[in-house]
Order: sequence, then structure tokens, then C-alpha cells
Amino acid sequence: MEDLAGIAIVLVILFSALVAGYQSIDRLFNPQPITCLGWLALAGLIGFVGNELVAVFRIRVGREINSAALVADGYHARTDGLMSLAVMAGAIGVGLGFPLADPVVGLLITLAIFGIVWQSAKAVLTRMLDGIDPAIIGEIRHAATHVSGIQRVLDVKARWLGHKLHADVAILVDSTPPVAQADELGKKLKQGMVTHIPALSVITVRCQGTNEVLPGLDNQT
Repeated sequence: MEDLAGIAIVLVILFSALVAGYQSIDRLFNPQPITCLGWLALAGLIGFVGNELVAVFRIRVGREINSAALVADGYHARTDGLMSLAVMAGAIGVGLGFPLADPVVGLLITLAIFGIVWQSAKAVLTRMLDGIDPAIIGEIRHAATHVSGIQRVLDVKARWLGHKLHADVAILVDSTPPVAQADELGKKLKQGMVTHIPALSVITVRCQGTNEVLPGLDNQT
């Protein structure tokens, strides 16, 4: 549901961009007089400030709880703010004697919204396709360097499920350790990983001794 919500929000932002672009082009060819410029500019300013405050809050919280959908929704609020900013800028331009300022500014804002569409879609679709930030893999490998007894990390896989991160780690240890020792190494590694990446929820650690070959795993990885 997290992924589907993110896609829905991206589509809403895209729809906003298309409507803004259509309206701006229509006003270029069919200009209309604008009245109450002062009130129009004030309304645009209030709309921009309000939506930007909401956008900053949603994006910050979305990153804290690892919600791509909430981050995308924050960008949606920012899109609304940009639309309000276009209203204010257009009103100022018309007031200064440039009647086409309103649609021209609208087109510029439309381009900015398409940029937000691209940014949001990239984040949401990457997570849907099990993409993972390389920095997260790097943090997992780094956590292993702080655990005595681990020679190196053979393989790391990770994926997002909703707000939580699942990871599978294969490590190389000296010889073939007893089960109790391997279990202790796994616990230490898990603790270090959670310290570095609090979003980790499920962690699977597989130990391989230097004198054994783990099926399906390249020992030189």
C-alpha cells in the first residue's frame, strides 16, 4: 500500500503540471483581464507560505519514518505552493504593465512542477522495483568492520518493505566456528547494523568459514 500510495501521489502531481501548462498556454492565446491584483498577490503569498511549511514538515517526517509516499506527498504540497507563487508573480507582473506575465510565469512554474514529478517518481519507482541506496549497503558493510572475528563481508542484499528495511548478509569468518560462536557473531553484527541504520527491521546473517564453501555464493565476491 505504501508503494501504491506513492504512485497515486506522483500521478496527482503530474496532473497538476498538465493542468497548469494547459491553463498557461490557453492564457497566452486567449488573454483575459485580471482584477483585484493586490488581493490576488496576497492570496498567492499566503498560499505559497502555507503550502511550503506543510511540504517541509511532510518531507522531514517522511524521511524520518522512511515513507516514500509521505515524502512524495510533501512534494505535492510544494507543487501547490509553486502554483500559488505563480499567481503572486503573475499579479505583480500584470500590475507592472506586462499583461502576459501571468501565463509566462505559469509556464515556468509548470516546468518546475515537472521537475518535482521526475524527482518524486524516481524515488517511488526505485523503491517499488526493490532499488536500494548504495550508501545503505555501504553502511552495512561498514558495520561488519567493527565486529571482531569477521574477516570480510561476502555478500549484502537489502530491500524496503513499507517503512522497514530487510537485509541479508553473508560474512566470512575464521575456519568453521561452532554454532554458538557463529550465533554470537551474528548478534553483534545485527546490533552494529541497527546502530548505523535504525530502519532495519529484519536481518539475516549467514556465516561461512574459510574452509567451507557456501552453496550458490561466490567466495571471491
